[in-house]
Amino acid sequence: KAREELWSNYFVVEKGIYEQILSAPEAVVEGTVKELAEKYGTDIQTMTGFLDGINESLKGYENPIDTMDENTSVKIEIDPEKLYYNMVEAKAEWLYGLPQWDSILTEEKKKELYKKQKASGTIVKGPKIGRNDPCPCGSGKKYKKCCGKNA
Repeated sequence: KAREELWSNYFVVEKGIYEQILSAPEAVVEGTVKELAEKYGTDIQTMTGFLDGINESLKGYENPIDTMDENTSVKIEIDPEKLYYNMVEAKAEWLYGLPQWDSILTEEKKKELYKKQKASGTIVKGPKIGRNDPCPCGSGKKYKKCCGKNA
């Protein structure tokens, strides 16, 4: 019960921070973990969790999550396309559905990124080789008498 409460509180805070960041997507937010926690009205632990989540969506760098403490200087400069893609990958509909995205990415771009992410998880199998088909190794034998013998 307490764990569910912790997560639901985290998601509310996370959504609030993303709403602020996405309302000024070009802005670079810098400061210590403690300063950012105060700026976004949350605690240091929640801010560290948020920074860990957004780390892969930043422009060409990552914040030092493993060695981070409240006085570590961090920077948030988002790559909007990467961030949207990662939100879709995390199945975070409450984040990739935020209205702030409408002024950042076109509807076509959002659909393209959504489809690209969904396709990346799709496994495409090659054609199945029948027992009596010619062996793909090129020997001229039937598959069942050649490479398919032990399959």
